Amino acid sequence: MLIRQLKQFPRALSHFSTVAEPAQVKLEHFRTNESTVSSQGSQHIGRFYRIPLEERKQLFTHGGLPKSFEKQAKTFGEVCVMVREPAVEIIDYIKSSDLSRPVNRFVLHGDDGCGKSLTLAHVLHYGLQNEFVLVHVPWVPNWFKRPKETANSSTHEGFIDLPFDSAAWLIHFKTQNANLLPKLNLKTTKDYVWSKRETTPAGSTLLELIEHGINRVKFASDAITALLSELKQHSTDGKCKVMVGIDGYNAFFHDKTRILTENKAKVTPDKVTLTKPFLDITNYDWTNGVCILAVDRIALTEERMESSLPRYQLGKEGFEHCDPFIPIKVENYSEEEFENCIAYYLDRRWIQNVTEGFDNELKHLSAKNPYNLMSVCAPL
Repeated sequence: MLIRQLKQFPRALSHFSTVAEPAQVKLEHFRTNESTVSSQGSQHIGRFYRIPLEERKQLFTHGGLPKSFEKQAKTFGEVCVMVREPAVEIIDYIKSSDLSRPVNRFVLHGDDGCGKSLTLAHVLHYGLQNEFVLVHVPWVPNWFKRPKETANSSTHEGFIDLPFDSAAWLIHFKTQNANLLPKLNLKTTKDYVWSKRETTPAGSTLLELIEHGINRVKFASDAITALLSELKQHSTDGKCKVMVGIDGYNAFFHDKTRILTENKAKVTPDKVTLTKPFLDITNYDWTNGVCILAVDRIALTEERMESSLPRYQLGKEGFEHCDPFIPIKVENYSEEEFENCIAYYLDRRWIQNVTEGFDNELKHLSAKNPYNLMSVCAPL
């Protein structure tokens, strides 16, 4: 019955980054015009807000949105994120935090497809609008499951470098902080020697350090280590404030990757040079920052644990590394959120020619899980 109720949407529009801003029209009940994230509150929960074109290009050009959601956004011609309680809760905590104290760590957890990645994206949008330096890893397992290239580290014996993945992350970091870094004009606090001929002297800008890692991919992993160390120091000194957002964080503590040594032995995450700097910056030994870490069952390389709770996903080592932290559970849609999502799909003509009771059928098929609902409503 459901299949007969849904019709295939017309050919997807061009990439959302090139879609012009639509003209102002009468606001539907499931939307809010409040695109300033810090002004969003409990009264906006369950409503969709549009991320402005320039801000979404800056934030998500190199990742950060789930692929299925991004594909849908291209079709709809806009990136609309629902304001949900977990994001509002984290943002309220950040606004009321004393940033002069050691960093607060928030751990997002919940069932598969409940919206952890979009909650993280929502909080990152707040960070962008409030001049946090963003240290964002869109999906850690990409490094351990399908690295672009591997190489033996020239500076850490027995470790593996991911040079192209590291350079790609530096480009992502540079894009997200393109407006803020020149304004802050942060400088390196010591000399960095890359080879006999190549050095980055103390007093160089962080942009110079980033450019060196991008242009000389051999040193990209070490450039990330230097960059994150400098950011911790500058943040503690009060020269900037830093927001760390990492999706699939529990992959750092899994005992397996798909990276192989020359002898075809599997490499553990702790032997990948990218792991240490991101564990360092999620430690509590610095101030003027905040960490939002999402754990996910599908982040593990080979198996999925039954429980989605942080203790199971992080394991003993990861749990102790993050402790103390504030757990934030992301639930499936509430009744109001489900109804607003259906109204949004109808408005976008994603669902057409419906009959009475179709929403109840969708509710039972998806169990009000955001990803399941998106999949069920996808074009056939």
